[in-house]
Amino acid sequence: MEKTELRDAFSEFKNLKNIDRPTMMGVLEDVFRTQLAKTYGSADNFDIIINIDKGDCEIYWNREVVEEVEDPNTQIALSEVNKDGEDYEIGETYATKVEMKDFGRRGILNIRQNLQGRIMDIEKANLYNKYTGKIGEIFTGEVYQTWSKEVLILDEDGNELRLPKSEQIPGEHFKKNDTVRAIIKSVEMKNNTTPYIVLSRTSNEFLEKLFEQEVPEIYDGLITIKKVVRIPGERAKVAVESYDERIDPIGACIGVKGARIIGIVRELRNENIDVLQWTSNTQLLIQRALSPAKISSIVTGSDDEKIKVYMLPDEVKKGIGKGGCNIKLASMLVGKEIEVWRELPKQDGESEEEDVLLSEFSNEIDQWIIDKLESIGCDTAKSVLALSPADIAKRADLEDETVDEVMKILRAEFED
Repeated sequence: MEKTELRDAFSEFKNLKNIDRPTMMGVLEDVFRTQLAKTYGSADNFDIIINIDKGDCEIYWNREVVEEVEDPNTQIALSEVNKDGEDYEIGETYATKVEMKDFGRRGILNIRQNLQGRIMDIEKANLYNKYTGKIGEIFTGEVYQTWSKEVLILDEDGNELRLPKSEQIPGEHFKKNDTVRAIIKSVEMKNNTTPYIVLSRTSNEFLEKLFEQEVPEIYDGLITIKKVVRIPGERAKVAVESYDERIDPIGACIGVKGARIIGIVRELRNENIDVLQWTSNTQLLIQRALSPAKISSIVTGSDDEKIKVYMLPDEVKKGIGKGGCNIKLASMLVGKEIEVWRELPKQDGESEEEDVLLSEFSNEIDQWIIDKLESIGCDTAKSVLALSPADIAKRADLEDETVDEVMKILRAEFED
């Protein structure tokens, strides 16, 4: 019974993938030597012959023939070896075959458990190495189970990968047997457990890899993706550059009638994707990033200062985008915070001095309120008065009473 169980463990070990024969032989020998040391006190004078193909092994106990035994583990009496008609002499080596039953039931159980533990360790190491080498690649798998905080996905070998809620595109839901594509984000070993493999559908790299799959020119290196920024599920901007003047990088990425980009948009649950041409000129990059809004002027300060972009009132909404999405992505693309400032057009006979900057009202209006108004492009008194109180309250996230008080103060300035 014990030998059959041991053979089963042998078979399990033999069928392990991604393990070379020398490593397998070394592990098996180490397992048996460990048990020999426990049973006999030492394993130095044992020969272990492993037959992986048959799932079996032979062990020989080598002892020196002596007249009088002092160490039973390494010596055997001459009288004992020659009692069956053998012809050994003192100093020779006498080999005895160790049967599995000699280990006893507990010893065989220890061997089996030790071997299974080593099998698990090797499987964990193989899985860790396999997916560590694939970090940044797209993985396609089938949903096995869904929970509130994550989705469990299996690969073709039945290994478990996790797609946490934080790495899912907002609003998407999965059910059992759904096919999911995501990028392999990280592989972690926690407390010697099975590797924790994390997938992501919200990372910038996932969008970049989708473009590589859909656009041959990117895969071949004729077009390079310089930078990707995303607000998952809402909008993304992809800056590309072509090394071949004959290739239009934007047209190649979008495809004829949008044939190439439409698949990416659908994969990302209809996330809007803006493809723009990369440039190292910061001001030109800002203009392209804030498109379709038209910019009147750009003021760039030192490295730690915000970039101020001036637009006419009709362009401000387009520049900021729905929920501030466009301006936020443009800032991420440039690497500095961009502020949109409203530039009022001059009327006949009107001078710039007739309007007043909000900063001039800092004694009457709290600075945090001024900051919120400026964040939606209202940097002057008239730019605030040009909007309805309800619109200001919603866009600047201010209380109605606060907006009413601000409007009262600003109106008083012009009434005087």
